[in-house]
Amino acid sequence: MTDPTTTLLILGASGDLTRRLLLPGLGTLLRAEPDRTVRVLGADRVELGEQDWQGMVRESLAEAEVPEQVADTVAGDAAYRQTDLLERDQLQALLAAVESPVVLYFALPPAVTVKVCALLEELGVPAGTRLALEKPFGDSLESAQELNRQLLRVVPEGDIFRIDHFLGVNTILNLIGIRFANRLLQPIWSAEHIERVEISYDETLALEGRAGYYDHAGALMDMIQSHLLEILAFFAMEAPATMHAEEIRGLKAQALRATRAWKHDPVQASRRARYTAGEIEGRQIPDYAAEEGVDPERATETLAALTVQLDNARWAGVPFVLRSGKALGEAAKRVVVTFRAPAHVPAGLKDTPAPDRLVLELKPGSVGLELSMNAEGDPFELEQKSLHAELGKPRMLPYGEILGAILDGNPLLTIRGDEAEELWRIVEPVLAAWRADDVPLEEYAAGSDGPDGWE
Repeated sequence: MTDPTTTLLILGASGDLTRRLLLPGLGTLLRAEPDRTVRVLGADRVELGEQDWQGMVRESLAEAEVPEQVADTVAGDAAYRQTDLLERDQLQALLAAVESPVVLYFALPPAVTVKVCALLEELGVPAGTRLALEKPFGDSLESAQELNRQLLRVVPEGDIFRIDHFLGVNTILNLIGIRFANRLLQPIWSAEHIERVEISYDETLALEGRAGYYDHAGALMDMIQSHLLEILAFFAMEAPATMHAEEIRGLKAQALRATRAWKHDPVQASRRARYTAGEIEGRQIPDYAAEEGVDPERATETLAALTVQLDNARWAGVPFVLRSGKALGEAAKRVVVTFRAPAHVPAGLKDTPAPDRLVLELKPGSVGLELSMNAEGDPFELEQKSLHAELGKPRMLPYGEILGAILDGNPLLTIRGDEAEELWRIVEPVLAAWRADDVPLEEYAAGSDGPDGWE
């Protein structure tokens, strides 16, 4: 008996998210799993012909090298309905035309998503309907809590899929294998052996025309609140007995509940900066404040760093440094684990030049282990040697992994409601300190490493 066809109904289908991420992700999913059955429907207020929509779907499947027979079937069955999603009668007609089981994918601005969900509460949805929502989940702890209450008035928690595409990234999922399937590292994954953890996502890209979104979000909300804290949760959670979704998500939420600004002081634990004009790889980058669509008075940061601690037995006293920025001279997308110095080094050996480190490169995917060894020449001198391994290429794009899990009804790669609220709870004291101007907005030239004095 074959599985029933799942309808993927993309609300806001004419937007950039659909073209750039959703359809390419779906293509890689169908390439990896050609027997999967899915019908792709699009809905938006923009007028779009059926053939144009089918052409978009077919083009994405072809670029992903989906088998031609599969691509023809999926694209040929794709449909588009021009719908004003905020008009009650139009939304009701759209839902009536869709066969269950259905995934409602909200490729919409957050404010529109909230209004559509309120209409869905009035209209009702068929049992088993799944809601897939893009970040951000609200813009504060209070709004995230209200959004969660609204969603639960439409469907149960088990049918809500809050999406963070970082959770579909192969190298981030590799944290599970490194931690829990590795006899060498598993017993030393604690404050007893680890001195410091750095989670970085520095980009050479500047604003790139995203002022409409980015100037209201900034680096702290765009990356640290949205993504890097989720990586921390994977890194720091306790060992699960199984890979069951609710167990994993519960352990991640437990880690986030223990997370606070370093020494519970959001002023001393955080830094912020904004780039000025500079040059990156031969490209002239204008001052951020002069970019089109930017309000200089908003004081939006393009580089943020936040040091946090976990108030629990495993991680007591270990600083976790989360950092992300734009228009930097070098991309650095990695997790760096710095180990404590050995309890004793035999007398006569010269001290190691640097601590041992584990480096997980997120892009491109690799693992490096930097260890102290005898140097060449003088056997009583120590130096660092690196053991390096490239990770296998992912079988599909992150959005492919996530779409596959949602279509299967498996929430493992998505965020539970309490997780979403904890992410805001952690950063809100920092945001309050920044709005009060208790933390100065520093500057750095585009193409540099950041402001002077930043590690």
